[in-house]
Amino acid sequence: MAGAIASRMSFSSLKRKQPKTFTVRIVTMDAEMEFSCEVKWKGKDLFDLVCRTLGLRETWFFGLQYTIKDTVAWLKMDKKVLDHDVPTEEPVTFHFLAKFYPENAEEELVQEITQHLFFLQVKKQILDEKIYCPPEASVLLASYAVQAKHPACISICLPAFHGAFSLPPELILPLLAKQRLRIALDLSSAEGSRADSGEYGDYDPSVHKRGFLAQEELLPKRVINLYQMTPEMWEERITAWYAEHRGRARDEAEMEYLKIAQDLEMYGVNYFAIKNKKGTELLLGVDALGLHIYDPENRLTPKISFPWNEIRNISYSDKEFTIKPLDKKIDVFKFNSSKLRVNKLILQLCIGNHDLFMRRRKADSLEVQQMKAQAREEKARKQMERQRLAREKQMREEAERTRDELERRLLQLKEEATMANEALMRSEETADLLAEKAQITEEEAKLLAQKAAEAEQEMQRIKATAIRTEEEKRLMEQKVLEAEMLALKMAEESERRAKEADQLKQDLQEARESERRAKQKLLEITSKSSYTPMNSSTTTLPADLPSFISESLSFDFKDTDMKRLSMEIEKEKVEYMEKSKHLQEQLNELKTEIEALKLKERETALDILHSENADRGNSKHNTIKK
Repeated sequence: MAGAIASRMSFSSLKRKQPKTFTVRIVTMDAEMEFSCEVKWKGKDLFDLVCRTLGLRETWFFGLQYTIKDTVAWLKMDKKVLDHDVPTEEPVTFHFLAKFYPENAEEELVQEITQHLFFLQVKKQILDEKIYCPPEASVLLASYAVQAKHPACISICLPAFHGAFSLPPELILPLLAKQRLRIALDLSSAEGSRADSGEYGDYDPSVHKRGFLAQEELLPKRVINLYQMTPEMWEERITAWYAEHRGRARDEAEMEYLKIAQDLEMYGVNYFAIKNKKGTELLLGVDALGLHIYDPENRLTPKISFPWNEIRNISYSDKEFTIKPLDKKIDVFKFNSSKLRVNKLILQLCIGNHDLFMRRRKADSLEVQQMKAQAREEKARKQMERQRLAREKQMREEAERTRDELERRLLQLKEEATMANEALMRSEETADLLAEKAQITEEEAKLLAQKAAEAEQEMQRIKATAIRTEEEKRLMEQKVLEAEMLALKMAEESERRAKEADQLKQDLQEARESERRAKQKLLEITSKSSYTPMNSSTTTLPADLPSFISESLSFDFKDTDMKRLSMEIEKEKVEYMEKSKHLQEQLNELKTEIEALKLKERETALDILHSENADRGNSKHNTIKK
């Protein structure tokens, strides 16, 4: 009896000690999160928690991936998390990734967070060479990736998490209180990567100097090794396209990236190694359009394709997989995979892609319609906000240009006033010198006139004196002659001095007239420079200019504005179709330009296959249709 009681007590204590929670680490494309989960949680409970945390509503594209025995697996929604064949050590790690891909990213991806996660995942697959991308398209995609690092378009993040991942506060705060959520972020690496990589915004030659992309991973290594081109040459070609994306927001640049990437042959395809009945090794590709059979050496062009709308049934038994076409005249296709686990994964992907394929061809659900309406409103609001900011920026730039022009004009007027003042001082000095010289000349003329009068008197006295002897008479005549000559000379000199005095008086009058004009000009310049700032409304820029501009540009969202914006959006679609042809021409030009630098011996099998497809005019879509 006592032993039975002791046994029950030990069992009860063991039951109480069993942990009721376990730690899970969720790794997204740009962040890590840790959650404390209950042991009874199913996959859907954990998945919904992650989606709510990220503010993600388009959940049907994503899943939680884990790796077991070198095989990729996805968490099942209706199965307990701990019932999966997951590692036992904590924290249990899952990767939050896109499991299914859209046929048309622009039409199907509504939320910005959805677009951003797809952009990061597809970009990584291209750089890791899991998706083949031709060199010219790689350069174009790299230019959009640079534009996507736009400082004005950073997601609004919860401040406590230092911007590590996007999170609406109204969702996370109740969640923290209710679910006792614990989030652990690698802040140092997140902040360091942002600081190192930088945020470029629109291209500006004065800011983005040569080498500003040196630390960025923008091109697949295969493309870099294929050409005899330096990093500076690649940067020059990327920058040429980057400059054309001016004005695009981050979400617009990311969507343009996805629109180009979705046309790549290997985009969104999951490959599996299989064998047919004869034992021939093949590859099975599963994507949004259907099932495709590839040669192992050619992942670009399928040998056979089964669109989802032409498949009647898919099933597997042990390692054998069966595809039954809708057309009963077509033979049933059977193949074998290496593991039963792989067949389960193939069937899981087939069911999910088929469901989405059929869903796209039906009317949108109420939830999707609501999300699309909200997305349109948000896009319109952002467009109006960008237009408002653009107008404010333009007005500020105009005000700065006006201020600079006024400052330049004021400086010019100051220089003119200084020059006029200096000219006035020189005129006054010249007038003083001329007046002094005229006074001296006048005194000299008076002195000469006095000497001439004295000479005349002396001549008269000598004439009156009696000359007693002939010699005295001759000497006297000679003296008289000399006196007459001296008197004549004195008269001429007196006349010349008088003329010179008159000329100096005239020069003095002209100098005084010039002085008067200089003073008048200085007065005009002074009055003009003082009048201009007082009467110009833009001469001085008050410190509160930004608030003034903001007040003058306030507006309401009206129906007419929304209609106008809708028309502008439609117009942009038409312009985009026109630009597509121009874009293809640019791609061809770049391909021709760098073709001469290609190292033929470094071409991979996929490079050769892509060139052959391009020469035949084959693309992803028309190949599948065939």
